Amino acid sequence: MLLSSFYMLIGVVGKANVGKSTLFKSATLAEVEIANYPFATIEPNSGMGFVRHECVEKHFKTKCNPKQGFCINGERFVPVKMLDVAGLVPGAHEGKGMGNKFLDDLSSADVFIHVIDASGSTNAGGEPVKAGSYDPVKDVEFLEIELDMWFFGMMKKVWAKFSKVAAMEHKDAVKAIHKQFSGLKIDTLMISSALRKYKLDKPINKWTDDDLKQFASELRKVSKPMVIAANRSDVSTAEANITKLKKKFPKYKIVPCSAESELALREAAKHELIEYVPGDKDFKILKSAKLSDKQKKALDFIKQKVLKKWGSTGVQQCLDSAVFDELNYMVVFPGGMKKLGDAKGNILPDAWLFPQGATVTDFARHIHEDFVKNFVTAYDVKTKRPIGKEHPLKDGDVIELVCGK
Repeated sequence: MLLSSFYMLIGVVGKANVGKSTLFKSATLAEVEIANYPFATIEPNSGMGFVRHECVEKHFKTKCNPKQGFCINGERFVPVKMLDVAGLVPGAHEGKGMGNKFLDDLSSADVFIHVIDASGSTNAGGEPVKAGSYDPVKDVEFLEIELDMWFFGMMKKVWAKFSKVAAMEHKDAVKAIHKQFSGLKIDTLMISSALRKYKLDKPINKWTDDDLKQFASELRKVSKPMVIAANRSDVSTAEANITKLKKKFPKYKIVPCSAESELALREAAKHELIEYVPGDKDFKILKSAKLSDKQKKALDFIKQKVLKKWGSTGVQQCLDSAVFDELNYMVVFPGGMKKLGDAKGNILPDAWLFPQGATVTDFARHIHEDFVKNFVTAYDVKTKRPIGKEHPLKDGDVIELVCGK
């Protein structure tokens, strides 16, 4: 069954005091505690963030009325759930710091945004140090280790008994592993990919600890993809570190980011002091007379040191990259051939997220299983052509279903 945007979960991860909660708040405008000390976040913060996608209102030359999310200047913001968990320290998989709680909270995440202090002004324990004195490369390396050992630890606890039973009952290894560890949001394709990676073709009850570690590591990589938010990119020491990070970790999308700048812009836009669309490379001051000199100076700093330098604050780009690049999702709109509105007159009220490869049947199931059972036909509203239940969806499609009783 496909996950809707409301069930997709982005986990905001990283060590303490690197700006995780600031990034989370800037993306959700939720009220969270932000403090300059380790473990300001104890209980996880959950909220709704939004991914940005061109709205099909442009195609139909109309104006949409979203029921969930919002639309600004033809840019549709589709909701996704976000979770900001307690900061991680080395040894978290052994229970150090808030480790066990941190990792348990993340088990249901589909993708991670790993926030690091790109300025190098936070040490391994999450304590403030002189800018440039700590190498953020170490943070990426230690998180990989913690996540791999977390997966391995969970599997190791039950592996001996589980693998023995699976072998005795001649169960298919992929199906058996999927059933045992489905709580980690893994599917059979991910498991098959991990098995192929390390050519683990011997019976699972014959695996060594090294076999299980390799498998756990690869399964973590394919089931919990990650985007790196190189936060505090406005600090002078960050640029060299970001260059170093990109060279060291070419497999990751590394996004220069200033969560504090994004939060300031969104708060100013919320109070109608500026015009700003999340993810844009600039903003427009609307009420200069209501801004103090300090606020004007701060906005000028953001314009010069963040937007002009990096092209954006990076926060919106982190969410978009997590969902569209790492998870490979697309946006599909329900609509009608004769009218684009719902019974209440809302135009294009919904926008749903689906993975690449989803079909019209998946679209119908997203609404209700009865729509699959009673399916008659469907229409591609843009082209006005009838399509079948196995027709593959495309990004930006507008679909109408026709069902019997």
